[in-house]
Amino acid sequence: MRAPSVVPTGVERTFGDDEIIVSKTDTKGRIAYANAVFLRVSGYAEADVVGQPHSVIRHPEMPRIIFKVLWETIQAGQEIFAYINNLAADGAYYWVFAHVTPSFDPAGTIVGYHSNRRSPDRAAVRSIDGLYGALHAEEAKHARPADAMAASGVLLAAELAARGMTYDEFVWSVGR
Repeated sequence: MRAPSVVPTGVERTFGDDEIIVSKTDTKGRIAYANAVFLRVSGYAEADVVGQPHSVIRHPEMPRIIFKVLWETIQAGQEIFAYINNLAADGAYYWVFAHVTPSFDPAGTIVGYHSNRRSPDRAAVRSIDGLYGALHAEEAKHARPADAMAASGVLLAAELAARGMTYDEFVWSVGR
């Protein structure tokens, strides 16, 4: 698990266009499986992440509202695509283009989540980074997490409305 003393270094880590980071979680977001690419890029040993919340790799500059959108979508039984900035065990960061889907049992009940992450298009990251920076800055203005998320949610909704898009459409509009 990432120690609280790990500070982002500002050093970017990338991975190959032919590589896929894969993880599976339970319904609470605890990691049940992480492939070798996940472990290599994140800098964690399997024993350090299995059983831990997926947020162990959450970059502190990643806006919380994006995770709220993600969770609302997958808990509703739908898939989502999102650009995510993660934090490795050594403080390096790495961007991913994530595809997260719910996993269902034979009765149709969600039993967990599956995520495939690819190396993102660099132009898309530049575009997304501007929006995410504004969302994070808005969240930083509020002491209470609920207030921060509400404020950045308003900002995200306004940005999407100005573009006439849903979040999913926005993600696909910036590239892949």
